[in-house]
Amino acid sequence: MKAFTFATSQSIICESGAAARLAEICQEQGFQSVMIITDPGIKQLGLHQGALDSFDKKNMAVQVFSDVQADPPEAVVQTAIDIAKRSDVDAIIGFGGGSSMDVAKIVALLAHPNSQQTLSDIYGLSNAKGKRLPLIQVPTTAGTGSEVTQVAIVTTGETTKMGAVTPLFLPDFAILDSDLTMGLPPHVTAATGVDAMVHAIEAYTSRHKKNPMSDLMAKEGLRLMAGSIQTATHNGSDKKAREEMLLGAMFAGQAFANSPVAAVHALAYPLGGHFHIPHGLSNSLVLPHVMRFNLNEAASLYAELAPIIFPKQNFAGSDLAIATKLVENIEVLIKDLGLPTRLRDMDIEDSFLPTLAQDAMLQTRLLVNNPRDVDYDDALFIYKAAY
Repeated sequence: MKAFTFATSQSIICESGAAARLAEICQEQGFQSVMIITDPGIKQLGLHQGALDSFDKKNMAVQVFSDVQADPPEAVVQTAIDIAKRSDVDAIIGFGGGSSMDVAKIVALLAHPNSQQTLSDIYGLSNAKGKRLPLIQVPTTAGTGSEVTQVAIVTTGETTKMGAVTPLFLPDFAILDSDLTMGLPPHVTAATGVDAMVHAIEAYTSRHKKNPMSDLMAKEGLRLMAGSIQTATHNGSDKKAREEMLLGAMFAGQAFANSPVAAVHALAYPLGGHFHIPHGLSNSLVLPHVMRFNLNEAASLYAELAPIIFPKQNFAGSDLAIATKLVENIEVLIKDLGLPTRLRDMDIEDSFLPTLAQDAMLQTRLLVNNPRDVDYDDALFIYKAAY
């Protein structure tokens, strides 16, 4: 067997209503002053109120930083770091989607009293050093899997993003509370759900670091999510579907945290950078076209996933035939979820496709994992197919 390493969060709590006992969990760990990092939408909806009430009941010091933006810019991340340092907090809680959890990871690291690094120092693979503050992650969407990954993404310019990758970002606790996802709108449920499915599909077909553990997580994540995404999208109050989506997204996160994502994400990032398309939707827009591009190299692996994603379909024939049918079914699924399916639907001019292709080529950290090599002409071809 090929040697591999598998890393994930230290503890995982999967429990409806767990967010309402966050203070109890913190108190058990000896924390005295915590900082919750979230976004304005969570604050407006009051999704974090149960958590805040728990701290009031325990007379524990808690403050909320709620200025996280989607695709968080460096200035927002630095502000959160500065506030955490001034407040002398001893634990950080990421509460929200991937952006809030990514910011929480970085704050936990750089707000540590002994940290000597700056934000720009930690970009790249394993450049983060030292220790971090205790970290708890509480996802409110079933999508990013950030609660179990070693990656944090920051917007560093007008359209550019940088990632920091380190085991230090794996939290002490990942808390999966499906009650927090019950109010998600259909389009958010659909886009974040497809995002998580992309994580699992790319992890299962990754050229590097694919391993038996990541394969197990990818397949189980896909089984759960494929079986529940339509119900969760069209009937958001279905608790079982919400629970399965949240758990499946976490499994997918564990998979790609150890068997990295590839060209779908590489081509999705420029869409978010230039046009501020939400990350999950960006992935959804290019997913079928990247898969079709990969068919000759990944057909056997796609064929293994086909009956897991669509168990009621009758798949037969060669691996290539099964894989081709899988891609067609995924296109139908995306349409049935009510998501846009073409780049032109996003007010993108076809004259801008070469710029997107050029930017995708900068995502070398991701492209090397794709089962088929991708050059500029290939990227442009895929964008044109998606247009």
